[in-house]
Amino acid sequence: MEDTKPTHFEGKEAIGHVAEAQAKGLISSTEIHGAEIPGHISAGADSARETAIALLVIWLILSQTQTSFFASLEILVIFSFGWAVWKAGRSAWLAWSRLERMHRVVEQERWEIQHHRKQEREELTELYRAKGFEGKLLEDAIEVLMADDERLLKVMVEEELCLNLGTYEHPLKQALGAFIGVLGASCASLLCYWAYPAQGIWIGSVASLVFASALSAYYEGNRIIPAICWNLGLGAMTSGTAYFLFDYVTD
Repeated sequence: MEDTKPTHFEGKEAIGHVAEAQAKGLISSTEIHGAEIPGHISAGADSARETAIALLVIWLILSQTQTSFFASLEILVIFSFGWAVWKAGRSAWLAWSRLERMHRVVEQERWEIQHHRKQEREELTELYRAKGFEGKLLEDAIEVLMADDERLLKVMVEEELCLNLGTYEHPLKQALGAFIGVLGASCASLLCYWAYPAQGIWIGSVASLVFASALSAYYEGNRIIPAICWNLGLGAMTSGTAYFLFDYVTD
């Protein structure tokens, strides 16, 4: 009688299964903050950019309604506190969700190691053959890795699924980064507004956008000047859209 139970490879060759697993691992590791830059830095920079744009848009609307300086300042301060709580909480939740996904992937791989050792050995062999291991060296490397389940789990998670277990930060650390990002951009914008009521928000927002964009580009290894220009351009489009739409609907 033909065996109808599902196999570990589901009809694929070992190398095909490895490629599919790597694709799943890359999807699992994908997050709003990315995998290359530390999570708390990314959360802080992203929050600073969003805060700068949000404060600028709100100020533009308030200025068109001829709201007084002190009333506008109170509204912006209140918004900043609420926004800080939202961004910190959201960053923590996203980080926690990402950790849960990673734990599920690791436990699934652990189960496969315990119940499909032959197939895991084939996958491991294909992985290291693709790295250039051959002959006796390949066999020795596979034997060493297969002898220790914890080492094998770490190798399979990082090599097959492309997940770096050391890059996952605690959710509270990312929440703190987001909170500091909001706080920094808010302080910069509101202090400039206090000192220069006419143009202070513009100055503080642009400064926050430039700093946050440069910081992200530096940690990601990208070009700093294009990153700054792109973010300033998007900020100008966003604020300009809000300004002219409000002017249009209030005419």
